[in-house]
Amino acid sequence: MARSKLLTAAALSSAIVLASCAGKTVSDDTSATSTATSPESTTTVETLVLETDDDVALNLEIEQVEPDTLIEESDEMNMDLVGDLVFFDYDKADIRAEFREMLNTRAAYLVANPNIEVVLEGHADKRGTREYNLALGERRAKQVATYLQVKGVSAGQIDVVSYGEEMPLALGESESDYAQNRRVKFK
Repeated sequence: MARSKLLTAAALSSAIVLASCAGKTVSDDTSATSTATSPESTTTVETLVLETDDDVALNLEIEQVEPDTLIEESDEMNMDLVGDLVFFDYDKADIRAEFREMLNTRAAYLVANPNIEVVLEGHADKRGTREYNLALGERRAKQVATYLQVKGVSAGQIDVVSYGEEMPLALGESESDYAQNRRVKFK
């Protein structure tokens, strides 16, 4: 019986959250609704008190963010101004001095926004075996991850993936083409 009530409560709360995300209201089992808006932001918190058929009361708080706030946050998250690529020397995973300022800017942003996550994609040029290049791309991405963590970024905000030579930026076979493919990309 207790499990049935728990499942009913979970199903009902899921339905309310889904309905709320869709912009619809749930009125069948709603016994009270209150809304509070903070004057300094455009965030609205709505509290729903629901009663199920089994006399189980649920208190749910749903936070709604106005679309203008989302646009402003996405503008702030656009870090293209500082770049999203770190390039490496041939067969190396050491971070070059010219990329440290950009990485410091990225790190400061991620520390200030702990809810933002980043994927570091490691790449290599096509010289070497496929397996070696996958490992080299991973070493490069992990080196950038370690640098960010030393600057205070949480390890939980960082994922590392290696594509090795599989996703070249430049398709030619010149040294400048190879240099463009030895990189870590922020996603």
